[in-house]
Amino acid sequence: MKETSNHGEIVTLYKNEIKTESFRKDEKDGLCIFEYVYFSRPDSNIDGMNVHKFRELAGKYLAEQAPVEADFVAGVPDSGLDAALGYSKYSKIPYDLAFVKNKYIGRTFIQSTQTKRRNQVALKLNPIPSTVKDKRIILVDDSIVRGTTITRIIKVLRRAGAKEIHLRVASPAFLGICYFGTDVTDKNGLIATKKSVEEIRQEIGADSLEYLSLENLRKIAEGSNMKGFCEGCFTSKYPIEVPDEIHKDKFEKIF
Repeated sequence: MKETSNHGEIVTLYKNEIKTESFRKDEKDGLCIFEYVYFSRPDSNIDGMNVHKFRELAGKYLAEQAPVEADFVAGVPDSGLDAALGYSKYSKIPYDLAFVKNKYIGRTFIQSTQTKRRNQVALKLNPIPSTVKDKRIILVDDSIVRGTTITRIIKVLRRAGAKEIHLRVASPAFLGICYFGTDVTDKNGLIATKKSVEEIRQEIGADSLEYLSLENLRKIAEGSNMKGFCEGCFTSKYPIEVPDEIHKDKFEKIF
């Protein structure tokens, strides 16, 4: 079978025949960079870049950006685990598990209401008290969107006896809504659009907080074969023109 990686190509298999049709010519790339940060499975390879390796490198850069003394590094399941491993390898601080995950609970940040998100977080992760009690923890998560999930997680770790919690986020601050599929429709719901890093740290209850810089995110992305990414969630700049003052739902109906 013919292998193809052409963007904008349709491959049709019918009656033992393979047909291809291209409908895009010389357009710039615009893969969602959040595929690497959060959406895709770690064993995925996207345009020449392994997702696990991408996240591990994010952890390495975080360790370079924001070193801190701690007893162990832990990741927020699932997509924070790879970055936590990278932080641990680079910093030489041991890696350990802080949570047991309920495998029957889905992703929380896409739930439609704050109450639903809060309730699912309560069911999703259970701390391991014997691991976290009286320990200084570097906690690595993939992103902070509204702040609901991570606030609950930190409270759970505090109740389990954690001495210090230093949060490291394996992506830049979430500043823009998504017009292309992610259920983030209103900037007012994004904590980083309203508060400084220090204010967010105080609100979520961490002892320190650091985001991966956009510069370092782009350095990691250079390892892929893509010539460009959509970084709209971090920069509010998109690969195609988005009309001013248009609601996401109206935009989706247009396109």
